[in-house]
Amino acid sequence: MILYGIPTCDTCKKALKTLQAAGRDVTFRDVRAQPLTLPEIEAITHEFGDRAVNKQSTTYRAFNDFLKASDTEAQIAAQPTVLKRPIIQDGTTWYLGWDEGVEAALT
Repeated sequence: MILYGIPTCDTCKKALKTLQAAGRDVTFRDVRAQPLTLPEIEAITHEFGDRAVNKQSTTYRAFNDFLKASDTEAQIAAQPTVLKRPIIQDGTTWYLGWDEGVEAALT
């Protein structure tokens, strides 16, 4: 299982701690320190579309008009922290965010 996020994100910390406490083998992927590859970005956008981008974030709001008008892949490639977090890949199944439903499915 891979948890994509950033180490300063409280939701990512909570998800990681809960998954590890449940005995899950989780690899944390800091998207700032290890930027996503093009195939990873394509897989995420194929799964979630534009929902993968947090349009409420200060990162997104700081985008210039050109970048806001660009496709989701270009936005994530330009600034990986614009991802809605966490994104969790469990084998071939993907999860977006951390809520009761995701927690119940994974723990």
